[in-house]
Amino acid sequence: MSHVMDRKSTPGPTAEHGGGEPAPPRRIRRGATTVAALLAFVAVPSCAFASAPAGPGPVVVTAASQETASGSTGALRLPEPTGPHPVGITSLHLRDASRADPWVPGVKARELMVSLWYPAKSRGGKRAPYMTAKESELILKGEEVTGVPYDVLSRTRTNAFSGAEPAGREHGLPLVVLSPGFTEPRSSLTALAEELASRGYVVAGVEHTYESLATSFPDGRITTCVACEAPKGQDFWNKVARGRADDVSFVLDELTGARPAWKGASLIGPSRIGMAGHSAGGASVIAAMLKDTRVRAGIDMDGTTFAPIPDGGLPRPFLFLGTKAGHSPGGRDTTWERDWARLTGWKRWLVVKGAEHSSFTDTALLVERLGIHRNPDLPGERAVEITRDHVRAFFDLHLRHRPQPLFDRPSKRHPEVERCDVERKTCA
Repeated sequence: MSHVMDRKSTPGPTAEHGGGEPAPPRRIRRGATTVAALLAFVAVPSCAFASAPAGPGPVVVTAASQETASGSTGALRLPEPTGPHPVGITSLHLRDASRADPWVPGVKARELMVSLWYPAKSRGGKRAPYMTAKESELILKGEEVTGVPYDVLSRTRTNAFSGAEPAGREHGLPLVVLSPGFTEPRSSLTALAEELASRGYVVAGVEHTYESLATSFPDGRITTCVACEAPKGQDFWNKVARGRADDVSFVLDELTGARPAWKGASLIGPSRIGMAGHSAGGASVIAAMLKDTRVRAGIDMDGTTFAPIPDGGLPRPFLFLGTKAGHSPGGRDTTWERDWARLTGWKRWLVVKGAEHSSFTDTALLVERLGIHRNPDLPGERAVEITRDHVRAFFDLHLRHRPQPLFDRPSKRHPEVERCDVERKTCA
């Protein structure tokens, strides 16, 4: 079965097959921890090591359920960012000729798609698409979600303007790298990225090729999830972490090196770089920080971590931000406690009451508005607000050195968020 499709030449050969009949799209396995799986089974908690259980069958979305969820059938839109800057966006197609692809060794160069969100000089132009129509189709078909147009995710209204002129002074903007969950597209963190960009950050959302369900390239190719077919033991997740750390270092080279890949790269402050990720992306933040000292501060959002931090420790600022049900001290995931002891710099461990695994991404909000699932304990829009506020405050503190009382005492604005005492195994 092929893992690369060419949407420009559906009747002809695919990029990998080279001739004969076209290869069929790869059947995406039910139960993967993906945007699609969360669309169907978002009520089931998941983590980087475990796939959500297979669902009972096709998920049917009716017009009535969409009306109930969003107030207008099929209306999908992201909350507006709260910062003073308009948001621009551009996409980069990067090629690392120094290494073969870790998942498809026959591919001799690692190719990545990266979205860059940034403060713009003015509003104008077209709003950026959330994802391509083909990506939306593959996600929904893979999980047998019916009752909505297959391009519905691609029609989600964003707040960023394609190709807008960047704003800022030379070396004046901090850079935050975002890494999505395993099998998820970089677009799943768009609401967070837009918020940071509106507050004066450059944000690089990295699509980890062959780990996401569908990645569109400028020449029309679509890569799918080769990594999904591999056995999911400890060695597998260590490989994910190593590969993502390599991806992040390469992206930093391309944005801060002598010949940068983006015309606005001179605005980036190379000494003010942070990283945040969700699920496997969050778990990979530690690996990236250990590999590359340019990453000055990191956030793991609800990701079970992989290989432990070495005895020498990790002395840079780090935030654990997770679900209270899944990531409280003394709970079922012990990896955060293991790593906590070796985080030797500024650190906080926060949990969010009522949150589900998807609450730290756009998914919780979108499934509400599609009428697929509503979390009664933490609505999707509130989850986006909490995530935005805490991620922004962390990077404002550690990349801009602005005091943030949010991390020093309970917040009346965020009663759902509790600070954990690891020794006492309590959160309050």
